[in-house]
Amino acid sequence: MASGGPTLERMTQGDALALYASGPWTAQYAPDLERLVGEVEQLNSRSKRVLIDVSKIARLDTFGAWLIERLSRSLITTGAELRIAGLSPNYATLVDEVRRVKEAPQVQREPFTIRGMLEKVGRSVAEIGDTFIGIIDMVGALLMALWVVIRQPSRFRFTSIVHHMEQVCWRAVPIIVLITFLIGCIISQQGLFHFRRFGADVFVVDMLGVLVLREIGVLLVAIMVAGRSGSAYTAELGSMKMREEIDALRTMGFDAIEVLILPRIIALVIGLPALTFLGMMAALYGGGLVAWLYGGVEPEAFLLRLRDAISIDHFVVGMIKAPFMAIVIGIVACVEGMLVRGSAESLGQHTTASVVKGIFFVIVMDGIFAIFFASIGK
Repeated sequence: MASGGPTLERMTQGDALALYASGPWTAQYAPDLERLVGEVEQLNSRSKRVLIDVSKIARLDTFGAWLIERLSRSLITTGAELRIAGLSPNYATLVDEVRRVKEAPQVQREPFTIRGMLEKVGRSVAEIGDTFIGIIDMVGALLMALWVVIRQPSRFRFTSIVHHMEQVCWRAVPIIVLITFLIGCIISQQGLFHFRRFGADVFVVDMLGVLVLREIGVLLVAIMVAGRSGSAYTAELGSMKMREEIDALRTMGFDAIEVLILPRIIALVIGLPALTFLGMMAALYGGGLVAWLYGGVEPEAFLLRLRDAISIDHFVVGMIKAPFMAIVIGIVACVEGMLVRGSAESLGQHTTASVVKGIFFVIVMDGIFAIFFASIGK
């Protein structure tokens, strides 16, 4: 050890152990300090009384104070009675602050019990109830904000809506068109592969048209928007919540629902139907291209068969679903964003929950619409 470095001398007298620390106990001498403390911790001393004399410590920083505290905790675990002597008033506050730092609790896996299982089920049910209450509360707040904007059109934030439409709609066009185009190609290829066994290649046009216009087009686009824009809404609002920007808005007299959430919902309600239309067209184009190149169905024959196979009702059914799915995605995303607390872990959890819940509600809503339209013969 270099001269002038830290030392930790040991002296044993009967059942008593005395430790004399001297020199600089700072982060500059971290390797030497770790070695000195480690040697004492490995002694397995059976001493009933331990004295740590720190009166000769020249300099002490947080690193040195933590090593003294770590050594103290290690000796206490052996059942020894510990006393620290000679602590300078200049360093007493630092040592006390380090002493308040608790050790990380050891996570113990609880044994499986029926009671524990029922408790988890109950908590899950309660969380589902809280989610529905939060959604209903957000719907009421949005309706109130919308009513205020209708009564006072000057409060309508057109610039904010245009900005969010660019984020939600315009910037999502490439990925939406690409994915729906590929899905249309896959549906057409698989349909041709199976229909060809029965010599009914042309019926792939019927399947493609009905699936894309009624179900796949709007459902696929809504799921992608929930993953892309829904998570973005949650992350943006959650970050504002963590930085207390939302509290600052309320302090200045602004309604956070009207300023932050209403423009996002309106942009989503306008943008999702537009993306749905583009996705439908891309899927039909991809399916028609595969039917021509892979199945030998000429473009003219494809268009004629498509006109006979579908009606305007199929297109209307798909487009009617889009704004309702947009509302659900936006509300769920905003509710989760407003529930974020002041930590990055909370932000990540609620962003994940936003995507999962958004996709879940979209699929449930699609099933409800399917039952409804089937009951009215559409």
